[in-house]
Amino acid sequence: MRGADERLLQAFSLHQQGRLTEAGEGYRSVLESHPEHFDALHLSGLLALQTREPERAVELIGHALRLNPQVAAVHLNHGAALAALKRYGAALSSYECAIALDPAYADAHFNLANTLRELGQHAAAAASYERAAALRPEMAEAHHQRGRMLCLLAEHEAAVGCFDRALALQPNAASVYNDRGAALYALRRPSAALADFSRALSLEPRNAQAHHHRGLALHALQRTVEAVDSYERAISLDGGLTAAHNDRAVALFDLKEYVAALAGYQQLLRLQPQYKHVRGACQHLRMKICDWSDFDATLADVSARLERGEAACPAFAALALSDSAALQRRAAAAWVREECPADDDPPAIAMRAPRQRIRLGYFSADFHDHATLYLMAGLLELHDRVQFEVTAFSFGPAARDPLRRRAEAACERFIDVREKTDREVACLARALQIDIAVDLKGFTEHSRPGIFAARAAPLQLSYLGYPGTMAASYIDYLIADTTVVPEANQDYYTEKLLYLPDTYQVTDQRHEVTEGPSREQLALPRQAVVFCCFNDCYKITPALFSAWMRVLERSGDSVLWLLESHPVAARNLRAEAQCRGVSPRRLIFAPRVPRAEHLARQRAADLFLDTFPCNAHTTASDALWAGLPLLTCSGESFASRVAASVLQAVGLPELVTRSLAEYEALAVELGSRPARLAALKHKLAAQRAASPLFNTRRKARQLEAAYRMIHERHRQGQPPAHLYVADS
Repeated sequence: MRGADERLLQAFSLHQQGRLTEAGEGYRSVLESHPEHFDALHLSGLLALQTREPERAVELIGHALRLNPQVAAVHLNHGAALAALKRYGAALSSYECAIALDPAYADAHFNLANTLRELGQHAAAAASYERAAALRPEMAEAHHQRGRMLCLLAEHEAAVGCFDRALALQPNAASVYNDRGAALYALRRPSAALADFSRALSLEPRNAQAHHHRGLALHALQRTVEAVDSYERAISLDGGLTAAHNDRAVALFDLKEYVAALAGYQQLLRLQPQYKHVRGACQHLRMKICDWSDFDATLADVSARLERGEAACPAFAALALSDSAALQRRAAAAWVREECPADDDPPAIAMRAPRQRIRLGYFSADFHDHATLYLMAGLLELHDRVQFEVTAFSFGPAARDPLRRRAEAACERFIDVREKTDREVACLARALQIDIAVDLKGFTEHSRPGIFAARAAPLQLSYLGYPGTMAASYIDYLIADTTVVPEANQDYYTEKLLYLPDTYQVTDQRHEVTEGPSREQLALPRQAVVFCCFNDCYKITPALFSAWMRVLERSGDSVLWLLESHPVAARNLRAEAQCRGVSPRRLIFAPRVPRAEHLARQRAADLFLDTFPCNAHTTASDALWAGLPLLTCSGESFASRVAASVLQAVGLPELVTRSLAEYEALAVELGSRPARLAALKHKLAAQRAASPLFNTRRKARQLEAAYRMIHERHRQGQPPAHLYVADS
């Protein structure tokens, strides 16, 4: 035995020197003469693990353990070999045996944590990393990995502390800077995150993930051009980094570089055909530039994928793709599943003692010169302060325009929450004991449904900003009217419907319409009929555009006056007109101008031709307020029935059609009968100011009645239900 031990020591020395082949020969020599030699079996197994022979390692170390199961280090190495074979359950047992033999064995706690991480047991892994770090405080990787687990548990503040401790031990660890930056980014501290990503790149300039993360921070800081550059650097280093392709396309979209964004999404689809939401995002981009190539085939493909439960289209993009309310619900459900599922961690909100005033919270990124506040400003000012306390939670830009000042003055509290996480905002709303949280964004740009996923208030409802179901369990009510959501369509909505009389849409009467420029000043023909549509061009579908062109063909020298949303879109629309036998010169494009000018110039038009399946919303009430009649086509979805709702509320139901054929015929009839158009304008002017649509005070009282109804129902312990507010 003495000779065997000497040979073992020699082999072990070679092992330590990295001369693995010679060490293996030495261990084999010992085992040939002494097959049950415990140390030779263990060390041979460890060598097999190091030379990537995990099955042999399991066999050899397992043999050693059968001879002597009382050595913690052997259990540790056995666990490592099992983990290399992805036999994680067995590996856990080995590490637990090691810890049972030596509770202060830091390496065993660390390896146990690694295996729990592989099994997706992030909370347990974090606890084991914490134990390893407590036993060996200088173990930087234990602090680092615990921070990673805490990030996965959305405990980003605690994670930052772990990364701080890791960096104190390893100040040049690029991966830790990258991970700390990600945690800071999640905490909505993009400046601090950017500093960490930049530091990571100074240490590892070819770290594709750090370039990608740096792009995210720059994008959040609205340094979007630089963000695109960072995404491109990430892609150049790792062309398969699909998230960087996606985020680059998003940034290009924000820059209105729609053609480049579309190319980016198409490249992403080639890399990963199942990448979530991208097929619908591509189609939305094509619609932004009026590129209708393969429109029908793409719509059919996206629809089929949504029906199979795939996340094939952003929820917002689905509103303009199809009139199917069922399809829109599927898109919203997939979006919630992938992007903003319910946050189950916050405790339920306990029933509160009754008080005199109901506390309302309005949440939006649009408390500035924006379409939502064009409608909402008067409501905020007219709320009954005896019965309601109003708080605005703003997560949009810190604008200083007149509408922002009105909103700030109208609310008891106006809180800028841009730099708070979704959960922090929800906790703040809970601390302020908000009774009803009103989401004014839904899934539109810069929305933050995560606030509501964390349950900011006992009652949460969607209003005004998003014309459709959010398909989210945490949204209790959707404010509607019986036009936008007929009772027969209630099954397409996961929310309970809170029906207002006349129209769901609130408006602000304080906007004045001045005398506008002449047709000559607007480059419009003086005598011909001027049809117009000032909706964003992504709402124009090929079928609708064909109907418009037939209207022009049958209406003398008429022209179509459109908003120039994007120069490529204008070029494509002119080409589409030419293809349909209509002179491109009959399409006249209006530049974007400040709202007061836009309202005034609409008086130069004769008839607003609405889009389908996504109608004008604020744009519709703006046209009517300016005195311009609007012709719409009403379909199945909420988004396709908004204009019908406002037209009925303003007293012009005769301008609501039920099919594109009916819509086209009525447009032609009106275009050929100037007297009837004039009569419609006169009727609108006579009843506009007194109509329910433009009675802000009346709508405020209706909304307050709705809030009281759901609040009282909640206080009585009753679940949400479809409710109807009586006409006031």
